Amino acid sequence: MTIVEQVARARASGDWSAMIASVPYARFLGVTLEERDGSLLGRMTFADHLIGNPTLPALHGGTLGALLELAAQFELMYRAQTLMLPKTITLTIDYLRSGRATDTFVRAKTVRQGRRVATVHAWAWQDDESQPVAQATVKQLVMGVIT
Repeated sequence: MTIVEQVARARASGDWSAMIASVPYARFLGVTLEERDGSLLGRMTFADHLIGNPTLPALHGGTLGALLELAAQFELMYRAQTLMLPKTITLTIDYLRSGRATDTFVRAKTVRQGRRVATVHAWAWQDDESQPVAQATVKQLVMGVIT
């Protein structure tokens, strides 16, 4: 099944688990997706293997960065109906505060969609969306846009 077919099926059913299952690192992170108010809301369920500093304990920066990058990719697949998984060109992450040992949520928004390159802003939070723990700007190569 192509990515376009997976996204179409997920939109129709509201079940994004097949999309997550197709990305092994998303499964490792414990990411889930749901459609809410016309956008995707992601959740990284807390697990001990996500901890980077056990003395605090705080989430590893790599897990937060990966969550933000995945959110940007899923946003583009959701909006642009790409024929292939978008490829990251640049990823700039701002770590704003320590990620605690709890579930982390993520959203992404397409800022600019060109013919081949898209810019997406993603932000992750834990208790309050207005106080993100990290945010990212992601430029991605988009192949085969059909919208």
